[in-house]
Amino acid sequence: MVFFYGIALTLGFVILLPRFLYDAVIKGKYAAGFKQRLGFLPKFDARGSKVVWLHCVSVGEANAAIPLAQKIKAEFPHVTLVVSTTTNTGQKIARDSYARLADLVFYFPFDWRFTVRRALRHIDPSVVLLTETELWFNFIRESYKHEARVCIVNGRLSERSFVGYSWIKRFMKRMLSYLDLALMQTNPDATRLMALGARGSKVKVTGNLKFDHDISDEPSSLTDEFRERFGITQDAPLIIAASTHAPEEKFLLEALKETWKSSGENLPRLMIVPRHPERFNEVEEVIKNTAFSYVRRSASPSMSDKTAEVILLDSIGELRSVYPLAEIVFVGGSLIPHGGQSIFEPAAAGNAIVTGPHTANFDEAVKEFLASNALVQIDKGGEESIPILASEFSKLLTDADKREQLGRNALVVMQQKKGAVDKTIEHLRPLLKSR
Repeated sequence: MVFFYGIALTLGFVILLPRFLYDAVIKGKYAAGFKQRLGFLPKFDARGSKVVWLHCVSVGEANAAIPLAQKIKAEFPHVTLVVSTTTNTGQKIARDSYARLADLVFYFPFDWRFTVRRALRHIDPSVVLLTETELWFNFIRESYKHEARVCIVNGRLSERSFVGYSWIKRFMKRMLSYLDLALMQTNPDATRLMALGARGSKVKVTGNLKFDHDISDEPSSLTDEFRERFGITQDAPLIIAASTHAPEEKFLLEALKETWKSSGENLPRLMIVPRHPERFNEVEEVIKNTAFSYVRRSASPSMSDKTAEVILLDSIGELRSVYPLAEIVFVGGSLIPHGGQSIFEPAAAGNAIVTGPHTANFDEAVKEFLASNALVQIDKGGEESIPILASEFSKLLTDADKREQLGRNALVVMQQKKGAVDKTIEHLRPLLKSR
């Protein structure tokens, strides 16, 4: 199985190589990232201290791990923290958010033994923390051989992933044997991981780090900038469509048209925030095909900013700063069978949240919010969602008490479920103490 894993990895690399070369040579965007993925990392000197390597796949994982990183640095000042990401958007967020926490931020290496060994020799970690469930066989095995302690933090394993991994259960059992700890979000996550072969004594349930998110950590100056530039007022209430995927933007724009029919003088505005930056231009074309006036965040400020009916937030790392301006937040990836994006950030901002039916990525959390009347979930996806979304938007916009109640309840859930950072630190403490 290890042999076939190597072949599959190499085939995937060959298929994606033209894209990497195009981005690196033609666009000049990711040349440094490509080199780092081969294990050639920037100069780094831990000055003899214990190195903790924290790996976050993308934006969501990087944001979720910030409170954990802060706690590690506060309680274990002798530790040198380095952070890796897989995606380019995750890299930008990490460079900004971990600027004062990490001594080095870099791209995670391709999972070949030679690239992984090169990166491990350069970083020389004592502890490796893999967020969510980043199971890279060669990286985990080589980290173990390097005598680093390997831990999953904020781990999750969906039913869908579990079924897929079950086809290679012997391979998974071997991989999981190299773990020192697996700190999982929920009991079902822990149960599924143990069913794949993880030793029960190494698996703990610590909760979800995303419940520890605090919106007060966000820079209010950026919120004020958005409010002033785009003229955000309750006279034209703002609906944010967060982390959208194709073709959700089309559905939401159609829903906005329907919402306008019952909105009287206070016509709502829509801010669309695509999940992937490479879709910014594509989404602009979708908006152009409507009758709505629109502006892009990346454009130079103009008088149109204050009157535009649709705002395209084509930037990275600013979404959390605009949540305080919204009357309603729709969380994307949920009108299509993607599994939904995170509801935690708008919940921490006290927003009235609406999602589609496809929320498998955050199944347990969504159940918690629904049980506490802290979330509105519609029961149809695709084009069938348009009239339902319009109806829900209209009801919430005309019922301030309902919006406020949803927001308050969301904050209560966040507060009640808080504590994953402290639980995680308690299990990591023996590994993070001074040598």
